[in-house]
Amino acid sequence: MIERYLKNEIQNALTDRMAFISGARQVGKTTLANRIGEQFFKGRQAYFNWDSGKDRKAVLSEKFPADAEYVILDEVHKFRKWKNLIKGVFDKNRNRFKIIVTGSARLDIFRKGGDSLLGRYRHFRLHPLSLPELGGGKCAIIPGMKPKFPPVPAAVSAGFSALLKYGGFPEVFSRKNGAFLRQWHNERKNLLVKEDIRDIEGIRDLSTLQVLADMLPGKVGSLLSLNSLREDLEVAYNTVADWMEVLERFYFHYRIYPFHSKLFRALKKEPKLYLWDWSEVPEPAARFENFIASHLLKFCDYFYDTQGYRTRLHYLRDRQQREVDFFVTYEGKPWFAVEVKTGVGKISTPLRYFTDRLKIPCSFQVTTERGVDYIQNGIRVISADKFLSALV
Repeated sequence: MIERYLKNEIQNALTDRMAFISGARQVGKTTLANRIGEQFFKGRQAYFNWDSGKDRKAVLSEKFPADAEYVILDEVHKFRKWKNLIKGVFDKNRNRFKIIVTGSARLDIFRKGGDSLLGRYRHFRLHPLSLPELGGGKCAIIPGMKPKFPPVPAAVSAGFSALLKYGGFPEVFSRKNGAFLRQWHNERKNLLVKEDIRDIEGIRDLSTLQVLADMLPGKVGSLLSLNSLREDLEVAYNTVADWMEVLERFYFHYRIYPFHSKLFRALKKEPKLYLWDWSEVPEPAARFENFIASHLLKFCDYFYDTQGYRTRLHYLRDRQQREVDFFVTYEGKPWFAVEVKTGVGKISTPLRYFTDRLKIPCSFQVTTERGVDYIQNGIRVISADKFLSALV
């Protein structure tokens, strides 16, 4: 069994508050929550799923097992007044048992009315499996410091191709079966639109929303134009903008925005789009770029969620249309830049330009080629497995 990277951090957060775990459907939230119960609370746990009528009634009436030391509340955000409910349960039972709340929507922003939960919880975003998790290693990078890259563990090197092909959702990755992957893609998207989003958002035109979801894998890595999507779908601009927000809240896709500063202004404000499930991206180069993006986003979210560091993921683009795929900032300052290549070629001219222009401490050109690691003109060219294995 692969040990998930947030397990210890979540258990530590339960000392004096609740832990919220959000993430895409089937990313492993409930499995992680149960694993924490088994390891740290000797199995004295109680699980309640809001989709179960029996469990829902028990939570609303606050009937919890007398011997429970640890309570998991799954998908409770589907209740309109979930925030008030959770606040009451926590305030009455904070000395009796620990509470974890899991959900497939963004629990940090998905709040509909009610009293504040400020100071009562810590929020953790659970990402799909990544290369470092396959090797059971810890993050080798210190926030704000120049990244160091230890030797690649054998398990990480062996799992690279499978993770790129099958994605990081635990059940699919463990099976490594093409037919199962295709079926899972269809079922996941259908459940996302026709159950999760339908139950909460009240969108009437679900069929067109599903068409939008089907279109997005082909947009990965490109500047995202809502006007173009509006024309393709023949709906109003505000409608497609709202739908994109909904899909993002439910962890179908995420957007990376261009970096702006007083000394540097991006040419366009349009974001670039990526999927939480990179295995659904059809074009190999775009899938590889999405693969790198997802590792970098997980890396940034980890430091923010567990240690409070303001680490952010952007991309770079200027008026001359020079562009670098990814740019990571630490506390608002340049940390490192990453250009993604599917082979070993010459050093990216925009990467060199932005490294000098923004005084970026270190820049990397990441390639699919194995065993590559050298520095040329101040740019480190490094294989993807070695680069990613040092992250989270």
